[in-house]
Amino acid sequence: MARKILIGGFKHETNTFSRLPTGLDAYRARAFHVGDAIVEAYGATRTEIAAFLDACKRHGWQPVCSVVGDATPSGFVTKEAFDTVAGLMLEAIDKGGPIDAILLQLHGAMVCEHTPDGEGSLLRVIRDKVGPKVPIGVTLDLHANVTHAMAHHADVMVSYRTYPHIDTYEIATECADLIARTLAGEIHPTVTLAQGVMIDGLDHGRTTTPGPMTEALAMASEMAKAPGVHSVSVLAGFAKADIPDVGPSALVVGEGHDPRYREMATQIMTFAWETRHRTSLTPLMAAEAVRIAKEKGRIGAPVVIADYADNPGGGGYTDSMGLVKAMIDAGLESAAMSAICDPDAAQACHKAGVGARIPLAVGGKIDPLFGPTIEAEGTVTAIGDGRFRIEGPMQNGVMVDMGPSAVFKVGGVEIVIASKRYQNYCLGFFSSLGIDPRQRAVLGVKSMQHFRAAYQPIASEVLIVDEGNGITSNDISKLPYSHVRRPIFPLDLD
Repeated sequence: MARKILIGGFKHETNTFSRLPTGLDAYRARAFHVGDAIVEAYGATRTEIAAFLDACKRHGWQPVCSVVGDATPSGFVTKEAFDTVAGLMLEAIDKGGPIDAILLQLHGAMVCEHTPDGEGSLLRVIRDKVGPKVPIGVTLDLHANVTHAMAHHADVMVSYRTYPHIDTYEIATECADLIARTLAGEIHPTVTLAQGVMIDGLDHGRTTTPGPMTEALAMASEMAKAPGVHSVSVLAGFAKADIPDVGPSALVVGEGHDPRYREMATQIMTFAWETRHRTSLTPLMAAEAVRIAKEKGRIGAPVVIADYADNPGGGGYTDSMGLVKAMIDAGLESAAMSAICDPDAAQACHKAGVGARIPLAVGGKIDPLFGPTIEAEGTVTAIGDGRFRIEGPMQNGVMVDMGPSAVFKVGGVEIVIASKRYQNYCLGFFSSLGIDPRQRAVLGVKSMQHFRAAYQPIASEVLIVDEGNGITSNDISKLPYSHVRRPIFPLDLD
């Protein structure tokens, strides 16, 4: 009889400084699939869930699909959302059991209304349900804030090794194959965790340029060759979480219990401390970035400007208008920005129709602390339902639904306005609304790093803007931490 493998996912990167709660509606707005709908949503993609499903075919397992929920980063996950997803997983265990193993895609930086350790709490209730002998394999985002509860309740835990995250399928395959070896009795894995003494580190995990993260990953790769070591993961952590377990960490999946594993993980964290001041980031003010872009950008070889401080991929509101205003004020031509989240403005564009010239108030509506609304007269040049399938290297094949969307052109700047918050990491965030990003001289994106996977290959230059006007700004000294463990860098130690 085929072994039964529970497959599920519950992802969220929680920015505890965000005023936007993350409830069930936030999951339904992006991804919330139950049972057989999981296969339909992810079967033809390059994602972790697809890798889990493919592993079932390869190993002759019977998948038991529970629930996959993924919400755009924002504030605390509500207890209702947590209880609903956890309940669906437990229900699937009851209905599909007896379960032989469990494969979960998690993020690792979920903070809930009722607990600072979302993933640790989820794994605890699952472990209590299935008992100590059912192996649990977990994939994590490179920006997980890993807790001891998470490490304790999992048998295998593997994180991404790329940022942008273009290796999710491969990491999930590695995780599933280790669980296969566990089921076969070939290995008896345990997870060992070491945490750093920093809120942020390892160049925030950037792997598109040589630096602390790539060097730490090289260390981990060598360690993984040691006898008894099955996998070594390096995690940069997610700094925008005011919780005790925030920050970089290292995981060693090894055979049984061996003090060498803690020594390895600690060695990586020592390196993280020693390199805490090294960074590949060179942020600019918006006016300076736009000046450079105006000088160097040309059709066919655009300059790409990333709005780091208002990145929805880290919990940003996606409606800070500082970069857009700088683009308009500079009189840029053949320029485009994607995407501003403003459902009211999108609705006004739909009501007016393509070709209409209207006054419009755009952005700056969630928190005025990060800049005012722009009121401008412009032309509606496109409207759409905001749906497209990702064709780039990250999350390839996944369906995006930005909600009712539009393009509003002010001067020479086309502003993509969406009804939902999404980080721009695929050319489709422009092309789905008729803008060919290759045929623009300047492109603005709401992102801090993931955009590079799709945009760096077409860009003549990439610039980063961070004026501190957003809750994902690199300057964490402005954030009111009160729950992190102390002492910790940079609040106390240096």
